[in-house]
Amino acid sequence: MPTDVSHKTRQFTESVIREMTRRALKVGAVNLAQGFPDFAAPVELKEAAKRAIDEEYNQYAITHGSPNFRRAIADKVRSYNGIACDPDLNVTVTCGATEAMIATMLAIINPGDEVIIFEPFYENYGPDVILAGATPRYVALRDPNFSIDQAELEAAFGPRTKAIVINTPHNPSGKVFTRAELEKIAALCRRHDTLAITDEIYEHIIFGGARHVSIASLPGMAERTVTISGLSKTYSITGWRLAYAIASERLTSAIRKVHDFLTVGAPHPLQEAGAVALRLPESFYATLTAMYERKRGALYGALMGAGLECTKPDGAYYIIAEIGQLGFADDFAAAAFMLDQVGVAAVPGSSFYHRPELGHHKLRFTFSKSDETIAAAADRLRHLGEKLADRRR
Repeated sequence: MPTDVSHKTRQFTESVIREMTRRALKVGAVNLAQGFPDFAAPVELKEAAKRAIDEEYNQYAITHGSPNFRRAIADKVRSYNGIACDPDLNVTVTCGATEAMIATMLAIINPGDEVIIFEPFYENYGPDVILAGATPRYVALRDPNFSIDQAELEAAFGPRTKAIVINTPHNPSGKVFTRAELEKIAALCRRHDTLAITDEIYEHIIFGGARHVSIASLPGMAERTVTISGLSKTYSITGWRLAYAIASERLTSAIRKVHDFLTVGAPHPLQEAGAVALRLPESFYATLTAMYERKRGALYGALMGAGLECTKPDGAYYIIAEIGQLGFADDFAAAAFMLDQVGVAAVPGSSFYHRPELGHHKLRFTFSKSDETIAAAADRLRHLGEKLADRRR
C-alpha cells in the first residue's frame, strides 16, 4: 500500500502563526502573534445570530450564499468599494477569506501557470498557489517603506503569468497600496492579460490619510479581478468564517463550482447575522478606526520603549519590529526568546518571505487585542533590556 504523501505538501510547512499561538498557550505568554481579537464581538451581531437560530435558519443555505447576505454584500461592495455587483451573478459566500482564496486559485489556475505574490505575504498564498498546481513568482516590497520596485515587478510578468495576488491593507506590513501603485499594477495586468486576486479583509482598518482602493474599481479591471473580503476582522468575529469573492459572472461560475465541492456552504444562521453586520451605520466604522488607532499607539509605544525599531502601519492591525540589533542568530531565535524569557508571543518575520533572509531581522506583533492584553504585553516588554543583559552574561 502506498504510504507516501503528496509531493505538493512537501513544499510548505504548517502555519507558523498558528504554531506560535499554540506555544503561547502552553507557556502562558501574552499572544500578540495571531491576528484575532480577544474582546467581545458587537452585541448586535451576537443577538442577530441567536435570532437567526431561533428563526430556524439551521439548514443549508443556497451553496453560494443566502439571498439576504448576498444582497447586503452587493450593496456594500457597490457603495464602499465602487464595484458594480449583482448578488445573483457576482457574489460567492465562502467559509472565510482563506477558502475564498483557495477556491479562486483552484477555479482559475492551470498546472504550469505562474502567480505573482508580493513578499512579505500572508503565509497562505504560496501554499494555495502550489496546491493549485502553479508556480509562485515573488516580488519584494522594499524596506524601509515596503515600496514596489517597478522594474522587479515588470520582470515578474511573463507568458505564463496567470494572476497576481494583492493584499491591501497589507498583512504583515500594514502597507496600504496607493491608487498610483494599483494603477501601475492594473496596467501590467491589462498588458499581459493577467488576473488580479485581491485580499481586502482589512479594508476598514486604515489610519491617518490612507485610503482603501479596490483595484477592481479601476478602468478595465472589473472583468479581470476577483475581490476577496469578509467579516472576520472588521466585526471581530474571526470564528464565524464568513467571507466572499466578487468577480465577473464567468469567473464567479467557476469559483462557485469549486466552493461547492470544498465546503458546500458557510453557516446559514451566521450569514443572516452577517447581513445585519453589513448594514451597521457609518458610525460603527468611525468607532472601529478610533479604537484600533488607540491600540496601534499603545503597542507602538511599548515596542519603541522596549528598544525595538518599528514604524506605525497605515492599515491592518500589525506592527513589524526590527530586531537585528538584538544580537540573535535569526528571527526564530528572537521569537523563542520573546516567548520563553519575556512572555510575549510574536511571529518570526521570515515566515512571511519566500527568501527567508529578508525577514531574519523582523518580528510581527498584532494589536488586535484588548487594552488589558496590550497593557500586559507592554509590562513584560519593559523587562526586555534586562532579559537581554542576562542573556549576554
